[in-house]
Amino acid sequence: MKAGLYIILCLLISIFSSAQKGGKYKLWYDKPAKQWVEALPIGNGRLAAMIYGDPSKEKLQLNESTFWSGGPSRNDNPDGPKLLDSIRYYLFNGNYKRAQILADKGLTAKTLHGSAYQNIGDLTLNFNNLNDVKNYHRELDIEKAVATTTFTSNGIHFKREVFASIPDNVIVIKLSSDKKNALNFTANFNSELKKNARAIDASTLQIDGLSTTLDGVQGQVKFNALAKFVTKSGKTQVSENGISVSNANEVMILISIATNFTDYKTLDTDEVLKSKRYIDLSENKGFNTLYNNHLAAYQKYFKRVDFNLGTSEAAKNPTDIRIKNFATGFDPELISLYYQFGRYLLISSSQPGGQPANLQGIWNNSNKPAWDSKYTININTEMNYWPAENTNLSEMHEPLIQMVKDLSESGKETAKVMYNSRGWVAHHNTDIWRITGVVDFANAGMWPIGSAWLSQHLWDKYLYSGDINYLRSIYPVLKSATQFYEDFLIEEPTHKWLVVSPSMSPENIPNGHQGSALAAGNTMDNQLMFDLFSKTKKAAEILNIDSDKIQVWNNIISKLPPMQIGRYGQLQEWMEDLDNPQDNHRHVSHLYGLFPSNQINPFTTPELLEASKTVLIHRGDVSTGWSMGWKVNLWAKLLDGNHANKLIKDQLTLVEKDGWGSKGGTYPNLFDAHPPFQIDGNFGCTSGITEMLLQTQNGFVDILPALPDEWKNGNISGLKTYGGFEISIVWENNKAKEIIIKSNLGGNCRLRIPNEMELKGKSKLKKAEGKNPNPFFDVPEIKKPIISNKAKLNPVEIKESVMYDFPTEAGKTYILRMK
Repeated sequence: MKAGLYIILCLLISIFSSAQKGGKYKLWYDKPAKQWVEALPIGNGRLAAMIYGDPSKEKLQLNESTFWSGGPSRNDNPDGPKLLDSIRYYLFNGNYKRAQILADKGLTAKTLHGSAYQNIGDLTLNFNNLNDVKNYHRELDIEKAVATTTFTSNGIHFKREVFASIPDNVIVIKLSSDKKNALNFTANFNSELKKNARAIDASTLQIDGLSTTLDGVQGQVKFNALAKFVTKSGKTQVSENGISVSNANEVMILISIATNFTDYKTLDTDEVLKSKRYIDLSENKGFNTLYNNHLAAYQKYFKRVDFNLGTSEAAKNPTDIRIKNFATGFDPELISLYYQFGRYLLISSSQPGGQPANLQGIWNNSNKPAWDSKYTININTEMNYWPAENTNLSEMHEPLIQMVKDLSESGKETAKVMYNSRGWVAHHNTDIWRITGVVDFANAGMWPIGSAWLSQHLWDKYLYSGDINYLRSIYPVLKSATQFYEDFLIEEPTHKWLVVSPSMSPENIPNGHQGSALAAGNTMDNQLMFDLFSKTKKAAEILNIDSDKIQVWNNIISKLPPMQIGRYGQLQEWMEDLDNPQDNHRHVSHLYGLFPSNQINPFTTPELLEASKTVLIHRGDVSTGWSMGWKVNLWAKLLDGNHANKLIKDQLTLVEKDGWGSKGGTYPNLFDAHPPFQIDGNFGCTSGITEMLLQTQNGFVDILPALPDEWKNGNISGLKTYGGFEISIVWENNKAKEIIIKSNLGGNCRLRIPNEMELKGKSKLKKAEGKNPNPFFDVPEIKKPIISNKAKLNPVEIKESVMYDFPTEAGKTYILRMK
């Protein structure tokens, strides 16, 4: 009997241990990180750290969101007005190479091509007396936003907990053990930058530094970082520019970092006083208070959405092994973990009042990062924010909205200096100083459409909130963006369409263009012009202002080129039929109209939908990480959940080492591998999974529109839609079992569902007819496409469904159940 009880007890301990290791929302590993893409990220929107978890030499690599190279600067090329007409002439006459040469000379920035996001440096903790390490475990709990490392050494159990507090604005480390006086270590700051590191007293480390000089702009951003050591028992003392701690029972370390950045035009903040203030306000609160403050602030956002596809045995394996095995076995918990990891990263890298998430979010270990870790606004920055509204993280969208407002000011000078135009413009890159000129070279940067795409986020946020005051605040930015294109659009000679010229289809070079990417009237440009003018017009009508502009904008919209279907049955990328079926370029820019826009959808533009499918078939699935993330969204909009799921499996392919390559995947710490690391792939996949389960753009709330066969049972709660609806869905056997809808704004709720349902408390739901009367769900009417007589289209399957209408009242909740 005793033996039987012992066996049962051992099994229960084993099961409990496995659950603790894995858990629904935990990344975990059985060894320390040896490279940066194995370390675990924490952040509070301003401060960030990558935690390695080495028992003997713990390292926290540190970032602060405003620490960039250079200083306030501009990169407008004043030669633009002298050469613009010539560039357009050569483009319209087929001399693309000459147009490119002139654009490089007269439009591309002369020297400044943007600043680089910087690496503060490292805090290292050296535990020289640790050996015989056993029972090692390292994890990141994204439900609590806490990284924890545990192990035993010489029979003593050690624990390290780390989090970045949003409300207290410090990184908090707690070191503990199950034996008194067991904590002995030395601590040091280090940085590759020009710096001064020292202990300013027996319990405080400090490092000061200056950002680098780039493209001739002197480094002007100063930082100050402090580490405050609060011990229980034991002793702290100064030791060789560091601090040594001996015989402590428990140690709390508070890390504070600040810079002299005030805003994109000003560097006059006292970084030393700011950094010290956060320490002074935190050090007497105690770990439990700091932890509870952190948990409440973080979970206010994270817990809005819950996602469950079921459990799996694979959770007993470390996360890197799960990624490695994902393609060969069904691991539904890894999908939900990866989905919520994207939300975790957005909360951790983009907080109200701060900077938006850059190309690496907020995590960067280099002072010369890939692409400077800038804001690439021809897809990557926008992709970072695709999950902001629909996964119920609206507040995280605010830093991007503010950056667009900043750019609308700095971009006015660019429009005037470079193009003699009104309004504002931005090209394909910007940085913390809000540069808006052409960076890099014409074949990459001559894309004057950044302002048009970023403006979509302003309007999209309104569709979710219905906040008239917010719409009034962003309308001047929309109007100013349209003013630029009113002046910049030019009539092309063949069809007399209004087109953007010069421009390009990022970052692709068409056949027959003499190696030049420059072109006029690219499909993506036309789609963005349609959206910008249409949405600005709607905003004016809602606000009942600028009635005199409506006809101007209508006239421009009527003269934009229609979308065209080329000889291979593909949606043309360029105004001419130049697409190559063998082209597997990572950008699929001309599919902007399918996603994130809604100009192409299954119900109003079937030919364009089929032509979009042809493009995706030609381009293939495997690509850079962010490209595969975009394609998940695109296949979801094609209502093909199985293919979208295949892209998720491609994305969740383990890339074991950081570096460069054209084939993407996922690093051991779940970061997206371009490679190298780019965070947009993480956000793109989170967005894509949402689109598989819930869509809004086609004129109604579409429930389970692209549910893969493999995701047979599951539930998701807390998603948001246009018109202020909050949706929770439970499904069984690939059919909707229960839908809970909270209406925040009231109005008609039109649902498309894969099976019949009934509304609780109502005898019968009304089948939907005609146009949805809810104005938040308007679908644009576009010009009929031009279709080549050689085109053969790829049919898109639309599964049977039912569509219901029912009126809602603001503040009320409605429940639908399967019949």
